[in-house]
Amino acid sequence: MKPQPLQDLLYQALETEQGGIRVYQTAIRCALNDDLKDEWEGYLDETQRHEQVVQELITTLGFDLDRETPGRLVVRHIGESLVQAMEMALESAEPAAAELVATECVVLAETKDHLNWELIAQAAEHAKGDAKRALAEACEEVEDEEDEHLYHSSGWARELWIAALGLPAVLPPPEEAKDVKTAIGAARAKAAREEML
Repeated sequence: MKPQPLQDLLYQALETEQGGIRVYQTAIRCALNDDLKDEWEGYLDETQRHEQVVQELITTLGFDLDRETPGRLVVRHIGESLVQAMEMALESAEPAAAELVATECVVLAETKDHLNWELIAQAAEHAKGDAKRALAEACEEVEDEEDEHLYHSSGWARELWIAALGLPAVLPPPEEAKDVKTAIGAARAKAAREEML
């Protein structure tokens, strides 16, 4: 495993968590559905903890916590753009449309976050010694929550769009009702939605 790409991945992961905090803070302001707002408030708390986990991981591996990399700067820009998109929606769109924008922004942020943790888990499998232990412990603490964030948020975005189209929606979404934490579980929940109408 090459150290430079691992460092860049961890800096991007840190920036993703930091941006995720701002994304959730803004998304909560857009939420009309109380269940969605409650879920996002919980995810905000978890994301704040995930930021600490990545900071501890970077420090444990002996990397400079404040180092700026091109990848980190790009991830920061994306996070700021997602927040800006929600702010625009809050200012200029109907409240329900702003809520939809927020769900999409959360899904976009969580897609990157999920990928980061998937890659950190891959790195843990191939690392050795203290690095292996540190990477594995971080994944153990965070990865399942990241799975839930992505799959549940995707379900919310889909079902709120379906409702906006005037079609029968399942709210909270099936992913929520079935407490989905895997891609297979998400596919099954989505397939079962017709039975939940």
